[in-house]
Amino acid sequence: MALQMESQAPPIKVETWLRGEPFASFQPGKVYVVEFWATWCGPCAAAALQLVQLQEKYKDAGLEVVGVAADEDDLSPVEVRAKLGAWLAEKCPDLNYRIAFDPTGEMNKLWREPSFSVGIPTSFVVDRDGHIAFIGHPRQLDEVLPKVLNGSWRASDEAKAADTARIARSGAIAREQALKKPINDRFWAAIKAEDWTMALSAIEEGIALMPDNISFRLAHVHLLLHRMNDMQKGMPVMRQLVRDAIDRNSENWMLAALGQLFSPAHDHSHFPSGERFAMGKKLSEHILALNPPQADGPKFRSYPAVARYYYDSGNKDRAIELLRLALKSLEGPELIPDAQKQHLLPDLLQTLASYKAGRAVAALSSRVRKTFSPRHQSASGRKNT
Repeated sequence: MALQMESQAPPIKVETWLRGEPFASFQPGKVYVVEFWATWCGPCAAAALQLVQLQEKYKDAGLEVVGVAADEDDLSPVEVRAKLGAWLAEKCPDLNYRIAFDPTGEMNKLWREPSFSVGIPTSFVVDRDGHIAFIGHPRQLDEVLPKVLNGSWRASDEAKAADTARIARSGAIAREQALKKPINDRFWAAIKAEDWTMALSAIEEGIALMPDNISFRLAHVHLLLHRMNDMQKGMPVMRQLVRDAIDRNSENWMLAALGQLFSPAHDHSHFPSGERFAMGKKLSEHILALNPPQADGPKFRSYPAVARYYYDSGNKDRAIELLRLALKSLEGPELIPDAQKQHLLPDLLQTLASYKAGRAVAALSSRVRKTFSPRHQSASGRKNT
């Protein structure tokens, strides 16, 4: 049976509680946020900080937050518990809500699968009478939660329209996920076994089935260039990804392509340098054209990636300028949750400091080279004779 707005909330069936008292049942008169997350999920860190703020802000109004980790890596329960504990200590030291660990998959079967919730983080809001009021991304909670707490949300046209759109969108994603699952299973089994030939076969089958799927396209490039170091096959695939990203005029695709070329997580020493920087220049210019420095659009998502290209290409001043614009956009006209700012700010500031230090080193090196240039040495020699 589908799980949607107005549905009775399923039970919380979890045996392992990492933080807070075990949860028994939903109590009438209270509002609950049931949050699904994982340590490998980048946006989940910002969501956790946001939930800490919401729990503190609305605790007197009857809010209780329950976090559920149900998508951890293929490790033993003991290893996962240690990993979860370390993640919580680092990312969310001021945690003020319950955290559960479900290694059985029971919570996914009860909550996420019937609601077609294929991604994380995902928030379920349970109303004061124990019914589902909202299913969606936690970034929407700042707007939705006050209306659930005052009782105006579930009966509103806005809520009904949002849930109808979510079901249509999520249903399509779930159908696509069902098609992708056997391919992904083969791919990840091959990756785990370091059988690159089998992994490549699975990904190429996926691209034949879904040529416009960015996940398959990225996996194809990453496998050839960063796992197999096969420049002969990998560079034509990379070129095609860049062309398609620009033809689509899609920031998501262009950022994905730029990451394959300039992410510090990858070793690019075996890439043909000239072509790598040429593709990076083209992608960066198109991203900046989509979201110009003088426009009000948020810069914190795309500008750090473009700044990396400029830094690596030697234009450190431009890289610093773009990072400053990214930082400035955190305070821009688009409302950004405080939790997301707290998540983004340290990395942006650290990168900016690194770039400034790199510029200083480059300037010093330039002065040293000039000081010890052949002409200067010759002049110095004549002067001293």
